[in-house]
Amino acid sequence: MPLPKAELHLHIEGTLEPELAFALAARGGVTLPYADTGALREAYRFEDLQSFLDLYYELMAVLRTERDFADLADAYLTRAAAQGVRHAEIFFDPQAHLARGVAMETVVEGLWRVLGDSERTHGVSTRLIMCFLRDESAESALRTLDAAKPFLDRITGVGLDSAEVGHPPVKFREVYEAAAALGLRRVAHAGEEGPPEYITEALDVLGVERVDHGLRCLEDPALVARLVRERVPLTLCPLSNVRLRAVDTIERHPLRTMLEAGLLCTVNSDDPAYFGGYAGDNFDAVRSALGLGEERLRELARNSFLAAFLDDDEALRERYLAEVAAYSFG
Repeated sequence: MPLPKAELHLHIEGTLEPELAFALAARGGVTLPYADTGALREAYRFEDLQSFLDLYYELMAVLRTERDFADLADAYLTRAAAQGVRHAEIFFDPQAHLARGVAMETVVEGLWRVLGDSERTHGVSTRLIMCFLRDESAESALRTLDAAKPFLDRITGVGLDSAEVGHPPVKFREVYEAAAALGLRRVAHAGEEGPPEYITEALDVLGVERVDHGLRCLEDPALVARLVRERVPLTLCPLSNVRLRAVDTIERHPLRTMLEAGLLCTVNSDDPAYFGGYAGDNFDAVRSALGLGEERLRELARNSFLAAFLDDDEALRERYLAEVAAYSFG
């Protein structure tokens, strides 16, 4: 039985395995520019974030119907549950779908077919977080938030993802203020490829409650001290960091240093179909490469539930924390 954990940094579009991509393409009459799943897997070699994003958006062409999005969510939850995920806060990118003529309703209703009953069917509680694409305009983000208003009973929060460099958080001040006024929780990618100043800006300008990635905070000791003092969670994605060249090797990942500094770190999979592993695989990778002992692993699992948006169900949070405390590594 795997260590119980929450996954807080997971892009549902990034769980599209080659086999499912081809199955959905065949069902929807979409032609992929790859001979077979093997050829597609060969394309999963990235020089940087942008080279990944190019393929990521290309493969979204197979996601067209509610059934497609439901199948995608079901496949993810099946894999995640097998690796010990008990709670998942799932990002989705509506702008990328709206641009292809896929309606917000199609995306949300399709995902909700599975997420709405995920505790019973998969043993995983879920939340849905709508991300804005930072390389799109601030006006597009505002239009997207407006399009999401009929579905806010199913959307817990907003996030900010895609190409980071050259797109500082301040660009999205207005849409985050609007999201806050609607009662939505707020997170944002910052400090993956962008500088530590982006992390500070995400906190001060966007009012984020969690920082997605946040690796580069280590370049600013005052920022590290603030993150520790304010107990701001960081949703790290080790295998992703290596695949996208943010970190040279998993052995050189700064997770251990960050934990020793007192940062509230969590371990997540980001886009697991593309980056070589789901949540449990990331835990296994850092355990082996960084020599993390049982108590450090238990700390990471505990942090994930403490950082989760479970304020509306503290009893559930306490149940998960009890599972972590009682877990035997064997």
